Amino acid sequence: MTTILVTGFGRFPGTAVNPSMALAARVARAGRRRGIDTVAHVFATRYATVDRELPKLIAQYRPDAVVMFGVAGRRHSVCIEMFARNRTSRVVPDAGGVVPARGPIAVGASARMRGHAPFTHLLAAARATRVRTILSRNAGTYLCNYVYWRAIEAAARPGGPRRVVFVHVPPVGRRFRRRRRTKRQAFTLDQLARAAEAVLMAVSRR
Repeated sequence: MTTILVTGFGRFPGTAVNPSMALAARVARAGRRRGIDTVAHVFATRYATVDRELPKLIAQYRPDAVVMFGVAGRRHSVCIEMFARNRTSRVVPDAGGVVPARGPIAVGASARMRGHAPFTHLLAAARATRVRTILSRNAGTYLCNYVYWRAIEAAARPGGPRRVVFVHVPPVGRRFRRRRRTKRQAFTLDQLARAAEAVLMAVSRR
């Protein structure tokens, strides 16, 4: 891989601290230390921002891969998303207060699109860091899913990235109840960064 675009998101309603902001920067630095040309970018959590900035980033840097991160408050593991869904939330507004006017992202398109990544290899790499990681088939209906869909669309165009993957991470510092009277250990940013960096390296080798 010549160039990899690494992205995160900023704050949004209900989440004052989004760990994907720090992850994008940390993962990009780790990639550069290992000789990978990485570009970090943090999107404001707005549909219009994604539509405006993602095409410009791809046109400017011509990345071979796009590795995206976002937080999911109810996830108990790092989740490597296999699919983007052709659906937006008609209930939850973005950080600018905007709710999409229609449900589908692309009218007449398929219900979902598969990301472009060797998912089993990414999963193995992340699990080797001893951070709980799973493959997920549901990227939700919010901005994380939206940017994934738009990046997969870009990959289908001439000169688009060859690899596109989105990774959801749990919030930092929150303990999750597994069973009654039992709680899982909270995630730290360092743990999330280890798994995220492993995903980046696996993408770069494939």
